Amino acid sequence: MEYKVREEVKKLSKYVAGKPISEVKREYGIDRVVKLASNENPLGTSEKVKKLIVELVSEMNMYPDASSYDFKEALSKKLNVTRDMIFCGAGSDSLINVICEVFLDKGDESIMAEITFPRYESNTILMGATPVKIPLKNNGLDIEAMVSAITDNTKVIWFCNPNNPTGGIFTKTEFDKVIGRIPKNVIIVMDEAYGEYVTSKDFPNSLELLKEYPNMIILKTLSKAYGLASLRFGYGIAKEEIVDYLNRVINSFDVNLFAQRAALVAIEDDDFIINVKEYNAREREVLYKSFKEMGLEYIHSEANFIMVNVNGDDKPIHEYLLRSGYIIRPGYLLDMPGWIRVSLGTKEQNIEFCDLLKKAIENRDK
Repeated sequence: MEYKVREEVKKLSKYVAGKPISEVKREYGIDRVVKLASNENPLGTSEKVKKLIVELVSEMNMYPDASSYDFKEALSKKLNVTRDMIFCGAGSDSLINVICEVFLDKGDESIMAEITFPRYESNTILMGATPVKIPLKNNGLDIEAMVSAITDNTKVIWFCNPNNPTGGIFTKTEFDKVIGRIPKNVIIVMDEAYGEYVTSKDFPNSLELLKEYPNMIILKTLSKAYGLASLRFGYGIAKEEIVDYLNRVINSFDVNLFAQRAALVAIEDDDFIINVKEYNAREREVLYKSFKEMGLEYIHSEANFIMVNVNGDDKPIHEYLLRSGYIIRPGYLLDMPGWIRVSLGTKEQNIEFCDLLKKAIENRDK
């Protein structure tokens, strides 16, 4: 072999995304497939965004604004931060990669939960740094243990809140007890991809914390509650100096024209987000009730998905649901064998899913 691949790349495992609908249709020879695996918004996208996208078709030949100026200007006013405190990229996935490129080197460590969003680990490894994984406590982040694991080699600590895939949060009260112990030279990443769904009144106010902790980075996405998953738009908020370094690494045209303009309209459509949040809270309760009736343990979620224990092997459950036209996320792919993660769908889909889940368990246990 003439070429040489970096050892860090050889150590990586390929990320296994949720099966696309088209693949399940081909594989199982079925016409109707419902995807409840990737935490997408069942209510779709703001009508104002849809109208805008149609109008933008005539501008596809033009490069987008490399600085995402209009979005940053609107968001800065909405959140009462300066425009220079905002950075944008093609989804939070790409921004996680950028954070690792900026702050991690060989011999460094970054701390994360043992079961959380896998991109923290893969991008840490890619930079030649060491991921330090802390086991969950009661199916949630053990933030006390995470902070206690900090060493002189720690450069980044990742807090996914609500945590993916478990869905729970750590509270402001809990976080206040540990954040002061994090050294100023350690980057604190608050990944709040599902923050819009949270109903708890004790959710940490990261923007307020940022005023006291200049080593903090807040990550957000418009893929989930805003329904812009296919457009790939993520953003972050941090102190100007940190943002300046991140912008030196982010690709100039990382955010395409459609994503920029759609994001600008989406963050101003407050009615849409309020409706999404209320709907999500109602449907979570519907699924909780069904799981209780089936005698299944579940993890209380503040996101738009729920982890549920299927009381045995999750692989045949996953297979049964696929053959029935329902895609969920099996626990064995999330290091939680015996569980499945289901995204909230429409009312009709949620009812049908629960019926199929009951049949899948009965079929497995015959």
